[in-house]
Amino acid sequence: MSTRKISAMIIGIATLVVIGYAIFKFLTGKEVGFNEVVTIGALLMIFLPTITWGSKEEKDGILQEEELGQRITEKSSKISYFTLLCFIWIAVAADKLINGTINVFLLAILGLAMLTLPLVEFLVAKKYQ
Repeated sequence: MSTRKISAMIIGIATLVVIGYAIFKFLTGKEVGFNEVVTIGALLMIFLPTITWGSKEEKDGILQEEELGQRITEKSSKISYFTLLCFIWIAVAADKLINGTINVFLLAILGLAMLTLPLVEFLVAKKYQ
């Protein structure tokens, strides 16, 4: 069994344990807080690349450093940006519908999110000019 598969199994099990703990807390009426959400997010951030990318030593998949890997990263980054922008926009709209007001911090994040891609593209383009 490859190192990648063993790592994926360990991280996957750890993620399921934390998700199970969060569900247990929710069902027992306790608050699921920052620590559980961040831990689940961090474990998934480790798990998903582990199952996505191959390793140079074991030659078992697409390498992130290869041209195909770089194209996958570029395309998925742009898709992720617009998906996150939509989620933020929905959160602002839901906040307005539920509370009748708009959270100024959430609105500021939406504004920053809308500027991020064009600003980064501008800066990267300037680097190559």
